[in-house]
Amino acid sequence: MKYHLLAIMTISIFFGCSNAAKEDQKNELGYFDLKSYFHKEAGRLKKNNPFVEKTVLINADAETKKVQIPDWATELAMFANADINRASWKGLFSIQKNEDEEVYISSNDKVPVKKVTVNKHLNQVSSIQIIVTNVNSLYSSTDTLSYFPDSLYLINKTQNIRLLPGKHYQVIGKILK
Repeated sequence: MKYHLLAIMTISIFFGCSNAAKEDQKNELGYFDLKSYFHKEAGRLKKNNPFVEKTVLINADAETKKVQIPDWATELAMFANADINRASWKGLFSIQKNEDEEVYISSNDKVPVKKVTVNKHLNQVSSIQIIVTNVNSLYSSTDTLSYFPDSLYLINKTQNIRLLPGKHYQVIGKILK
């Protein structure tokens, strides 16, 4: 009986500490939490269900449509996927902060997210800009992602594949009120 009680106490202590450690790790994000921010934005926009004037440009060809986005999480996935709080990137960003702006910069070759700028007005996010660069011997791309809550999101992508002409993509989503 004593051994059963001791085993139960040991297991409960182990699991209790494990959950506490996970909570502490979640609360110790070193940088702005893009993943959570865009998850919340996707939920808020899904609830509001606004119309969007969406323009897609590929090189010089453009198409514009007025749509309602059925899946905001997918629509904003490029923004959320630029999460700079990955454990393997800890300490690889320099941080510049003041009351209206946070800037995170990495020059590490292993980190594709090169710069994140978060602007705030009255302690609320007013804009986010993210620059992502991928380079290898056959391919290079630069993505510039800009987000203005309740107003506009913009995705610019320049892509160069060795021995092929370069391509430029742009997605402009104007959120209509």
